[in-house]
Amino acid sequence: MQVSIWEKESFFAPRDVIIAGSGFVGLWSAYYLKKKYPKLSIAIIERGMIPTGASTRNAGFACFGSASELLEDSVALGEEKLLELVEMRYQGLERIQKIFKNNLIDFDISGGFELFTEQEGIQKKELEGKIKSLNHILTKVINKKNIFTFSDKKIKKFGFLGVSHLIENKLEGYLHSGKLCQSLLQLVQGAGVTVLNGIEITGHEQIGEHVVLYTNQQIHITCSKLLVCTNAFAKQLLPQLNIVPARGQVLVTSEVSNLKFKGTFHYDSGYYYFRNLGKRVLLGGARNKAFEEETSSTMIITEKIQQELEVFLSTYILPDTQYHITDRWSGIMGMGPEKMPIVQKISDNVFCAVRMGGMGVALAPVIGEKVAHLMFQ
Repeated sequence: MQVSIWEKESFFAPRDVIIAGSGFVGLWSAYYLKKKYPKLSIAIIERGMIPTGASTRNAGFACFGSASELLEDSVALGEEKLLELVEMRYQGLERIQKIFKNNLIDFDISGGFELFTEQEGIQKKELEGKIKSLNHILTKVINKKNIFTFSDKKIKKFGFLGVSHLIENKLEGYLHSGKLCQSLLQLVQGAGVTVLNGIEITGHEQIGEHVVLYTNQQIHITCSKLLVCTNAFAKQLLPQLNIVPARGQVLVTSEVSNLKFKGTFHYDSGYYYFRNLGKRVLLGGARNKAFEEETSSTMIITEKIQQELEVFLSTYILPDTQYHITDRWSGIMGMGPEKMPIVQKISDNVFCAVRMGGMGVALAPVIGEKVAHLMFQ
């Protein structure tokens, strides 16, 4: 492609900062960089027409985390890191609500629930002890008592079958991921950030005090600092990072007459998740039924996972109910050996904020501010 002088001196002009990836982390990072340093010239480069990794292809959860997932994390991470992670999620969800009106992004702290099925055979006394311990731990970073409570009486009300226990979490809710992304885009563009779509960064090189970015369009763009926010795809630019792609598959039903539940729901330590989408049901997950197959950066749906989701849907969520599947898709999350995000200085001119562990909606506002501070401390 031949580049005109007008394009070279405007869209493709050298920048103070170039951000790779226009998902939630890239957009929040641009927001905080502009907020702290208004005179910075910033461009975001996105390889897709729209953000297509996880930000607009998730389940639309304003996710705090289910009880069993957090209990497992406390063992894997230790209490200190668990609390750091939970506090970032909590703060992130609060920041979203401060910056955007709820109706603009369909944000609703509707309450979250975790299902335990009769088949699992978990005793209530065992759960009570674990929930009590978790609630006590969480008060160290969140000034609220009894974040998780039993709501077994709602099982019948919600119309679930084969469910023995429900644990409620009043801090969780949902939003419209696409509307949040659009709102963030409008916010940063209004602050003077340029967003270039359809350009893939294929490599980068330090030349003097600058970073030269090579692209699939045969355009070279120069910046003083490069920030990589491509999450699961970050290894393409920074192969040394410990990131594993994880595919998350989703389906949506047709409208269900007299749908009995509202809110967000988790099962199997967060590997299954569902919510109402108006009168429809959105269900995703089940990648733990095929870990090896779902460790992939290929955005497809597979028969095995979709069947697992449909069986779960008809068995527990919508038994004896008429509906059909209207939509199916997948997104790619960035995982690793632990759930802590990577916010790192790679060199004096290259930084990264990646590996959101499937919690990018809640984590990105906090991670964006952290990396903005790291880049110019």
